[in-house]
Amino acid sequence: MLSWALTFLVIALIAAILGFGGVAGTAVGIAKILFVVFIVLFLITLLAGGRGRISV
Repeated sequence: MLSWALTFLVIALIAAILGFGGVAGTAVGIAKILFVVFIVLFLITLLAGGRGRISV
């Protein structure tokens, strides 16, 4: 998911350089959303993995 966020960020940078403001704004918005989702899922995984398994 982080790769998708970075992809949209690169698209936004290229669009901004070429002067496509609408496309750049949309790509930045998508990149921000994907980055936040990535961080949330990373933290959930980190907390869930930290518990460990209980052996019986």
